[in-house]
Amino acid sequence: MVGLYWEEWEIGKSFETAARTITETDIVNFAGISGDYNPLHINEEFCKKTQFGTRIAHGPLIYAIAAGLLFQLHLYDDTLVAFLGFESLKFTKPTKIGDTIYAKITVTELTETSKPDRGVMKRQLQVINQRGEVVQEGVQAFLMKRRP
Repeated sequence: MVGLYWEEWEIGKSFETAARTITETDIVNFAGISGDYNPLHINEEFCKKTQFGTRIAHGPLIYAIAAGLLFQLHLYDDTLVAFLGFESLKFTKPTKIGDTIYAKITVTELTETSKPDRGVMKRQLQVINQRGEVVQEGVQAFLMKRRP
């Protein structure tokens, strides 16, 4: 399967992923992998006294899950050259154990490069929970192959 070439992305076009529920195991595993043992993520008794009232997921964990959900759409199969980075990324609301999230992207810009075999695609990313609340949002840039 081949993903979308640079020419096939359309400004204003949106894509949504399937949804996934965040589990305690996700948070514990991410803490172990990242070494981020902040009590907001791993200490329920501490969190009962915070504005959140319970443990919350790491912001980078939620982004990583959203990225995985997006790659499951197969939009980039054999057409992605590189992820160029974020122009912005904001964690706008907490994600708690049991929350279900999905990702939505909207193409915002297409720019040719000096090399004729590739172009830059920028997109708005939103990660949305089961209540329709945006929990993360940002602008990302990708270097994409152009049609051969």
